[in-house]
Amino acid sequence: MTDAEWAVVRPLLPVPAWLRGRGGQPEAYCHRAILDAIRYLVDNGIKWRAMPADFPPWDRAYAFFRRWRDHGLVKEFHDRLRARIREREGRDTEPTAGVIDSQSVKADAVVGSDSRGFDGGKLINGRKRHVVVDTLGLLLGVMVTAADTGDRAAAQVLLRQVTDAHHQLKLVWADGGYTGGLVEYCLTTFALVLAIVKRSDDQKGFVVLPKRWIVERLFAHLMHTRRLTRDYERRTTSAEAMIYWSLILLMTRRVARPHPRPA
Repeated sequence: MTDAEWAVVRPLLPVPAWLRGRGGQPEAYCHRAILDAIRYLVDNGIKWRAMPADFPPWDRAYAFFRRWRDHGLVKEFHDRLRARIREREGRDTEPTAGVIDSQSVKADAVVGSDSRGFDGGKLINGRKRHVVVDTLGLLLGVMVTAADTGDRAAAQVLLRQVTDAHHQLKLVWADGGYTGGLVEYCLTTFALVLAIVKRSDDQKGFVVLPKRWIVERLFAHLMHTRRLTRDYERRTTSAEAMIYWSLILLMTRRVARPHPRPA
């Protein structure tokens, strides 16, 4: 991280329990060094044990990653950064509209059969990432499942999580894979309008579809993060945490840039 990034990031970090008088052992390494180590691993796709000597020992970085994963601290940190970016863009911190979609990726050999499957539509043996983003392309929720999990079934669970966390969300755009009973289910259960954006039958070749390109841009960023080009995580919770860390890397760079003043 640059000094400008750290100046923005430091106040947004979750406060360790031992600093709040709740017990626990003080951490031996600076948060900045640990964050840099995890960001390096996610961005470059290395193994934990291949952590360069410039960073803290790999087992300390992994212990930090695991603790933040298990206690939801990585999501808390991510959500604080997202709120800061929305404020910079002149938006309310809570979104009212979003976009949902999924991405199937190949799974590494370490991924067990209990959390992997075959996506017959994409012909991919691995896992599927289900995401909801706001209209700025910032992540609102993510769920990783086996690749053979249906989009509609996963959307019921994911949209429940997202609407519980974002009470002002009223509209979500989706592609044709989310049609059927899910539209009525969202309206009656979550008071959420699920708007289907379909591709016209007479369109040929690549066409940018309204709203759906927003979530595709997020998927493109994930595939440029080497740790996420395929799923290397044994647990789906670790796969979800890696997605949050990838977007934290993107948002810290974005929030540290000088904001252009209106003319």
